[in-house]
Amino acid sequence: MIRVSIVEDNNTIREGLAALIKGTENYKCVGAYVDCESFLDDLKTHKNDVVLMDIRLPGINGIEGVKRAKKIDPDLNILMLTIYEESNVVFEALCAGACGYLVKKTPPSRLLEAIKDANEGGSPMSSHIARQVITVFQQNSNAATNDEKFDLSEREKEVLNHLAEGNNYQEIADSLFISVDTVRHHIRNIYKKLHVHSQSEAVAKAIRKGLI
Repeated sequence: MIRVSIVEDNNTIREGLAALIKGTENYKCVGAYVDCESFLDDLKTHKNDVVLMDIRLPGINGIEGVKRAKKIDPDLNILMLTIYEESNVVFEALCAGACGYLVKKTPPSRLLEAIKDANEGGSPMSSHIARQVITVFQQNSNAATNDEKFDLSEREKEVLNHLAEGNNYQEIADSLFISVDTVRHHIRNIYKKLHVHSQSEAVAKAIRKGLI
């Protein structure tokens, strides 16, 4: 029996997913939540095998929800189920700890297969999302011959790696034994050198360019 929770603020979608899971043999819907806060409160006492998580949610968004959920239960399998297909959002979700990424137009039969796959240790993705991931790896394989130089220091690369792992400024500071202000200074330099304006852009570009 695969125990599944759903975090989705659209009532119609949430209820439809719950009905699909409840009506399928060997699947059990153990929770259907309108926001991450309610889900995270229950996660401390409820056992889940797979979670279907939206990204755009009231309050804590889905990517931050993944980070917090994985701290509570590191073995939790979280599948992003969303309308967003932009590469930076995909990689931010995967870096946060999601094990797979599906779009909401995924057919019910494929969704059930993806839940089973995730429960068995797989990383299911919609085909065009998988293509984006493959493209990144191909770009990374050619990174050594890329003429574009970013001149990141070793410390800046360490900070970038921590950002990719979903750590916040305080956690990065504690891990590297530096102040939060110093972390901010490094991140400003990273943004300037990579020509980006947000953490998600920085992480996505660093992965694409083989910097981390």
